[in-house]
Amino acid sequence: MNDVPTKQLAVKEAAPPSNSQKAWVLGLTSAASLMAALDAMVLAASLTTIRADLDASIEALEWTLNAYSLSFAVLLLTGASLGDRFGRRRMFIAGIALFVLASAACALSTTVGFLIAARAVQGVGAALVMPLAMALLSATFPPQERGKALGIFSGVTGLGIIVGPLLGGAISEGLAWQWIFWINIPIGFVLVTLAGRRMPESFGPDTTIDVLGVVLVTLAAFGLVWGIMRGNEAGWASAETVSVLVGGVVLAAVFVAWERRAKKPLIPLRLFRSRAFSAGVGASFLFYASMYSVVFFLPQFFQSAQGEGPLGAGLRLLPWTATLFFVAPVAGRLVNRLGERRLVVAGVLMQALGFGWIGLVAAPDLPFWNLVAPLVVAGAGVSMAMPAAQNAVLSAVDRPDVGKASGIFNMFRFLGGVSGVATAVAVFAVAGGTESPEAFSTGFSAAIELSAILSLAGAAFALALPGRRGSPGLAGAQAKA
Repeated sequence: MNDVPTKQLAVKEAAPPSNSQKAWVLGLTSAASLMAALDAMVLAASLTTIRADLDASIEALEWTLNAYSLSFAVLLLTGASLGDRFGRRRMFIAGIALFVLASAACALSTTVGFLIAARAVQGVGAALVMPLAMALLSATFPPQERGKALGIFSGVTGLGIIVGPLLGGAISEGLAWQWIFWINIPIGFVLVTLAGRRMPESFGPDTTIDVLGVVLVTLAAFGLVWGIMRGNEAGWASAETVSVLVGGVVLAAVFVAWERRAKKPLIPLRLFRSRAFSAGVGASFLFYASMYSVVFFLPQFFQSAQGEGPLGAGLRLLPWTATLFFVAPVAGRLVNRLGERRLVVAGVLMQALGFGWIGLVAAPDLPFWNLVAPLVVAGAGVSMAMPAAQNAVLSAVDRPDVGKASGIFNMFRFLGGVSGVATAVAVFAVAGGTESPEAFSTGFSAAIELSAILSLAGAAFALALPGRRGSPGLAGAQAKA
């Protein structure tokens, strides 16, 4: 008995959570995850205002979005491991506190460089909050109740995608862009206080954190994104651009080599032997790259090229973002009937069609109603593809690997978003500029056409997904249980 770790004894001897505890855990984790998800999107409709207020270039502006996504992506799996080792509630609260402090720093920023640094710290906090919220839910709810709880959690978190740009636009126009960050302070304080009082503690396996893996993947991603971002200004053949890009590629190769020999790798490469897993992750990387590049540019097009305010830009995104609320649940129910490949391929092709359509017709004087149909087509497409791609990835692995597979899926989709924004900004800088509505519209058209191409590449990856199947992975494990 003395050999059993104290924290494991505490978990084994703890009474089952009461209904009241379950309700508090569901409510607090959902609210915290919504706050983190909102801050990934809330900046979209405020970017033009921030660019003018902080005198930021379009290349610097992209880092206000990418700094958050990059730090979140590369630390997502580490956040889950820290919670398993030191206590999920403890690290969840620490993540909220860090997120709130970084939000205050964002609001106090007087230069774009300071804002970028604060956004990166926000991403670190979110990397603790998001995976540990799901871990706390899984530890609190028994298997027969877990699906319903996760469905409510995912629905609340998904609201961030729908209302984020609209909320950001309303706050920026009605108050000031800084208030999109100040609003996190009272919310975070309430969440920290209630989580400390109402949520039970839980631990996971005391896993070793792959620190070298985290460092390598962070530097590799940063090098590749920085090289793409600096290519136009410094010159694609310049020593700076070439050395940074080559360095990023070399570090990525070193990362893969290290993961092959690490005892507790950040990313178990054996999972990629599954065609369904590799194709699902690859397709998601590309269609999220496409989607995030449009999240970055479309609100700016409505403001810089068409003269709308931040709120007007947020409202004009609703035909695109609100489809998630209607289409994703239906697509989730159709996965078992139609198979993931059909839904992902069809959905990503619809996104490519919608974005390509917008790129062809975009102009400063284009009436908004001409964009409604392609926005709905693109939004319905990605809302169809997202749940099917995630199901393909999670169904391709055995039950013990589901948590790790989910972390890898989320890591690559956010890295895809970072890469998509970087490449779209590079194309925009070549084709257009910010000096006039016409120049912005020209650059926007080129950037969104690139987004359509990325979607087509994602559809090509999705063709490698298996058809409708009885997988030996998660589905098979559940059948045997």
